[in-house]
Amino acid sequence: MTHSDHDHIPKNERKIAIAAALTGGFMIAELVGGLLSGSLALIADAGHMLTDFASLMLAWFAFRLARRPADWQRTYGFDRFSVLAAFVNGLSLFVIAAWITWEAIHRLNNPVEVLGGTMLIIAVLGLLVNIVAFLVLTRSASDNLNVRAAALHVAGDLLGSVAAIVAALVILATGWTPIDPILSVLVALIILRAAWHVVRESGHILLEAAPEGFDRRKVAADLEALNGVAGVSHIHAWSVTQERPMVTMEVTPTLHADPQEVKTTVKTHLREAFNIEHATVEITNPATPTLKSKV
Repeated sequence: MTHSDHDHIPKNERKIAIAAALTGGFMIAELVGGLLSGSLALIADAGHMLTDFASLMLAWFAFRLARRPADWQRTYGFDRFSVLAAFVNGLSLFVIAAWITWEAIHRLNNPVEVLGGTMLIIAVLGLLVNIVAFLVLTRSASDNLNVRAAALHVAGDLLGSVAAIVAALVILATGWTPIDPILSVLVALIILRAAWHVVRESGHILLEAAPEGFDRRKVAADLEALNGVAGVSHIHAWSVTQERPMVTMEVTPTLHADPQEVKTTVKTHLREAFNIEHATVEITNPATPTLKSKV
């Protein structure tokens, strides 16, 4: 892991910890408010926030674990656990969206009394808490999948609070309670769309697929255009995390080229053109140059 990789972990870890504290604290307040007011909607949303709190804690634990050094069994360290956490959190968003939809259908068929005034107060407080948590997680741009998955959970709560405010206002103005489950389904659909992107990207990494934007055909063509390179073959690229792409390859130098200089040139080009810091380049026999890359 590079020095810059180490630098971003404590910062992301603090973001997740603050968001978890805010979410967990308001979850308790919402549960108490729901019990005091008899509002099933608020109690159900507290259960939603409980799953989000658990997901945020998983994300926080992933960053804590990633700080552990590599050992003889895990030579890449524990960085990949954060990708696994993002994948699990993404799947949990599917479960949450399904539960919201099921609950909405149940309430449409069996309407329950909703205390609009209490719902409005709690929803407004929830919106403020979720805005703060969301700003903490997105204050500076982050490509880290674990942070993005955590932000999606908070965004789901934020959208839920907005929907609850709208529903409470409609209920107070008209007494029409079906607006609550209808808006809940809309929020679930938004959550599903965002969850799919996180699951797809984290699954892509877990399957050892090439880093985003890495086309080994283009890489081979670029490298074979460098001075001293006769051919490139056996290119394999993957990512430990989204921030740690890796590549291995065999490079055949031209007959009179210095193999060490060719290796340095290739690694420099990979770093500058493709943002790959870690590359393993094996130099093959220049006496039998590869005329076309075997990709």
